[in-house]
Amino acid sequence: MEAAMGLMRRIHPKNTDTALSALLSLLPHHSSDLLSQVDQPLQVLCDVDSGKEFILCEYNRDSESYRSPWSNKYHPPLEDGSHPSVELRKLEIEANDVFSVYRDQYYEGGISSVYMWEDDNEGFVACFLIKKDGSKSGQGRRGYLQEGAWDAIHVIEVGPEEEGTAHYCLTSTVMLSLTTNDESSGTFSLSGSIRRQMNMDLSVSEGHLCNMGKMIEEMESKLRNSLDQVYFGKTKEMVCTLRPPAEVVQMRLPDS
Repeated sequence: MEAAMGLMRRIHPKNTDTALSALLSLLPHHSSDLLSQVDQPLQVLCDVDSGKEFILCEYNRDSESYRSPWSNKYHPPLEDGSHPSVELRKLEIEANDVFSVYRDQYYEGGISSVYMWEDDNEGFVACFLIKKDGSKSGQGRRGYLQEGAWDAIHVIEVGPEEEGTAHYCLTSTVMLSLTTNDESSGTFSLSGSIRRQMNMDLSVSEGHLCNMGKMIEEMESKLRNSLDQVYFGKTKEMVCTLRPPAEVVQMRLPDS
């Protein structure tokens, strides 16, 4: 299992589905662990009842059907699919509306979905998902990328209230892939994923949704900075070392 997880961390996001299927065939006794621990690029389906798209993941799947956060129905239809309680469903609807505004402000488009369900500790779990297609043919508004995708998964475990406070455990994963194709530089591809966790005890006076939103906003800021420093910063440093710009090479040449 450790070797399988190490392999999945090094696989290009485009090949995640193929690699995961191969590992499930080789390690059928670890299938539940692999499916729960391996984050896959998010897929999208259209809710025919609401006319809106929603994101597919393990957290809204029951059997081979996926529950839409907009209509609360499964696609394809499933008679005995699990649903959140009435009270939690109201919070889920509000969270989807608020998170759509957050997505538009921070991502300039994309698709978002929020799912909630009760856990065994008298609390609940919320999953916030964002998918942004940044390619020229997708939702990219600047047109710099030939292909590009940003998949963000935020899972928050909320404990039961105790004396006006609740414990929040946030686990966030971001998967990034991009490809450029320029005449001067040729084809360049960069991809990777990053996962971080945050624990906080917060007052519930302003509501769970407010607390979860603040944690996600703070976590996404940290993840963006890490991606900028690690993936882009280190890649730029390596490329400039191996292939220094022409002006740098000219400065290094001895005077004739």
